[in-house]
Amino acid sequence: MLKSVAAALMALPLASSPALAAEVIVSPTPLPSSHDRPRVFLGGSIEMGVARDWQADLIAALADQPAILLNPRRPDWDPAWKPVAEEPHFRQQVEWELSALDSADVIVMYLAPGTQSPISLLELGLHGRSGRIVLLCPDGFWRKGNVDITAERYGITRVAAFEDLVSEVRARLKRWKAE
Repeated sequence: MLKSVAAALMALPLASSPALAAEVIVSPTPLPSSHDRPRVFLGGSIEMGVARDWQADLIAALADQPAILLNPRRPDWDPAWKPVAEEPHFRQQVEWELSALDSADVIVMYLAPGTQSPISLLELGLHGRSGRIVLLCPDGFWRKGNVDITAERYGITRVAAFEDLVSEVRARLKRWKAE
């Protein structure tokens, strides 16, 4: 009996191994100290009540990837927190996002139609020259023209649809090598 259980376990596909599945880190959870898997920052439109939870869709699409997905969309966000440096919860969020962006091997930037996403535009500017951004900015985004011109100037990888975003991120994860 023990031999047949061992044989059955050995026959399982590798993708079912938890070590090969994506791990999601949501702000403000501390970032892992080791960097033994590629990190993907899920940047872009969050505007509560305006932007759909596209991060959940991307997490589902990348669930089988051996990556750390860094999600700034937090379920406990309180809009009463003042966006000032002296507000401890706000500061914690901003510092988490800056650290997550700096540690990311891939930065996804999805600027959803009907949103303005000024913080995402700031992050796009901060990391535009890094070569790590994959950008989806469909028609209907508030400043699409500015985004397109900036992306063209700095060689930011742009994709046309959500499916293309998933494909490009998967391709980058496949090429990732631990330092």
